[in-house]
Amino acid sequence: MAALEIELFNCRSDNFGVLLHDPVTGATASIDAPEEKPILDALAQRGWHLSHILTTHHHGDHVEANLALKERFGVTIIGPARESPRIPGIDRGVDEGDSFDFAGHPVEVISTPGHTAGHICFHFPEDNLLFAADTLFALGCGRLFEGTPAEMWNSLSKLARLPEETEVYFGHEYTLSNARFAVTVDPENAELAQRAAEIEKLRAAGRPTAPTTIGLEKRTNPFLRAADPAIRKHLGIETASDAEVFGEIRARKDRF
Repeated sequence: MAALEIELFNCRSDNFGVLLHDPVTGATASIDAPEEKPILDALAQRGWHLSHILTTHHHGDHVEANLALKERFGVTIIGPARESPRIPGIDRGVDEGDSFDFAGHPVEVISTPGHTAGHICFHFPEDNLLFAADTLFALGCGRLFEGTPAEMWNSLSKLARLPEETEVYFGHEYTLSNARFAVTVDPENAELAQRAAEIEKLRAAGRPTAPTTIGLEKRTNPFLRAADPAIRKHLGIETASDAEVFGEIRARKDRF
């Protein structure tokens, strides 16, 4: 099994576009479809032909180009079963515990409600890849538009249990704002402080902050660190549940 090739590019104002290509079969998947032209440009640059769209959730900035790309390429669209009526062109709905094959590469579906009620993530266990969209960001997580803090904490906890070397691709370039917030919640974390400084330099140079890894997020992302005693002490909620601490961090980020 050959290694998958990945093309990362910008879409819209702050979305990431991601193409996933198997060099043996030629199969190419777009992780979500935020905007048609940047996806077409990336395909042309690499000489790839789109065969799949793997949709994570129903928000317009993740499904806008579904129908145009389906008409052009005849792609198969796989997405969240619980949001199927809101996923344009969907062919197959999947949910927690489902798995499927992408060009010989196993794909596991992880249900991650919180940002939306039916959000899913795609885990490629043999490739050490996770496509987390708007559930887990570098140093952040998605806003709770349709779910509760407890639901999102449970979703993030699932992702945190994946192997630490897992590479994580996420839906938006929010990392600079996330970093500036994170240090206000976890000010004694030396690795976080160093990472925040590196992110400032990356963004000043116009370079992307994706991908990250599960291990790096567990050490530096406050949204995965609700159990950390230093964060709890800093927030003044040392006896709260992990979900309650997470909820407080999310509420503070919403006001940041």
